[in-house]
Amino acid sequence: MPPQEPLVSVSGVQKTYFTRQSPIQAVASASVDVARGEFVSLLGPSGCGKSTLLMMIAGLEKPTAGSISLHGSAVVNPRRDIGIIFQDATLLPWKSTLENVLFPIQILKLPMEKYRERARELIAMVGLTGFEHKKPAELSGGMRQRVAICRALIHDPDILLMDEPFSALDAITRDQMNVALSEILETYKKTVIFVTHSIREAAFLSDRVVVMGGRPSTIILDMKMPFPRPRRFEIEETQEFAQVCRQLRLTIEAAHGHPPALVKSSTASPASGSAVIE
Repeated sequence: MPPQEPLVSVSGVQKTYFTRQSPIQAVASASVDVARGEFVSLLGPSGCGKSTLLMMIAGLEKPTAGSISLHGSAVVNPRRDIGIIFQDATLLPWKSTLENVLFPIQILKLPMEKYRERARELIAMVGLTGFEHKKPAELSGGMRQRVAICRALIHDPDILLMDEPFSALDAITRDQMNVALSEILETYKKTVIFVTHSIREAAFLSDRVVVMGGRPSTIILDMKMPFPRPRRFEIEETQEFAQVCRQLRLTIEAAHGHPPALVKSSTASPASGSAVIE
């Protein structure tokens, strides 16, 4: 059986911001493929370029060099087959939960009645039945992010791009949102690229974790997670989970403080030049 073509392909991407003082290179080199249905996390400390890479995949930033493709066609502008969830829920404060979820349908000028039932199904899926007519100010932070996930899914995009969507939440709510997201994706099969600086979150959610080094960033590790789905928090109590988190932490520490001997000892990927652990 021939290998499946990647849904998303990032090849030799660089990003430099040109300022009046001097150029600032945010991403030195990034190459990664994402298959249909995969959940891939971009992991690294703040300022390492992972959000910049995500915005280039979204078509909201243009690469200085290299190429990004989706379905084999170049990403040069924002696309309808991409859904984006940001750190802040960015809901319209004067609209209800249902109206916020349906807002992309209004913007895309799609038939509203056709999508109204889907919106209600999504709202029920994330546990917000009864809150359809509440305004954002009447919802908690976790509830607002659930609305944002529904809004991103309403027009059935092929890929979800998520930029640290739970970083502003308290630890308990963040854990709840990780479980909720896993359950949502078991129902609505989507390809996800997820930006985070939480090692534990990346290990729990992902099929693969891609670690980015310090700015100007490169991909230094591409690690497959060994945990079966569906996942529950019990896996975090296992020795295997602890070992995976330790491997990720040591890789990040090596890249940001010491010569990356650990990374060099891993198997090198000929396609991307990054380390790959199976």
